[in-house]
Amino acid sequence: MKNIFVLIIAAIVLVGCSQSSDLNLITKNSIGLLTNTTQVQQLQETFSNDSIVKFIGGDEFNGAINDIEVFDKSGVKLLEVTPKQSLDSTSTIKMVKIIDERFSTSKGLTAKSTFNTLSDNYEISDIQNTIRDIIITVKELNAFFTIDKKELPAELRFDMNIKIDALQIPNTAKIKGFYLQWQ
Repeated sequence: MKNIFVLIIAAIVLVGCSQSSDLNLITKNSIGLLTNTTQVQQLQETFSNDSIVKFIGGDEFNGAINDIEVFDKSGVKLLEVTPKQSLDSTSTIKMVKIIDERFSTSKGLTAKSTFNTLSDNYEISDIQNTIRDIIITVKELNAFFTIDKKELPAELRFDMNIKIDALQIPNTAKIKGFYLQWQ
């Protein structure tokens, strides 16, 4: 009888642990309970234990899309969610900026990872050179990452026309931005 009780308790603990990690798992089409089919009107329900902040002032005049910020109950910013359509509660999500490092891929990649973690675990599809950052695309995740050019060797920082190769990016370069982009 005691063995059955211990097995039941162990099963409950294991299920609870797997569910909490799933709530923070980043995949190609989801971040925890948020998926590429989630509608704006479902965000409050999806993040029922968190706080949602919507800024829509001025939207009605210019049609600009404003981000929706998600904070945990202690005020820590978790995500920035960009809907596909402004002022449409049935719109799905276009892009999510992952801010909090509690969100992680199955391979341990977070918003606070370094280029080494990214390049060791995922195939880089493209690298774009911009004024202040480089943008690294990983199609496997529907994701792109920004790295500040200050993290690069001096000869790569100032010329936007230079083609940057993954081998030129230091392993210690910190990810500045982690974005999932859904069509």
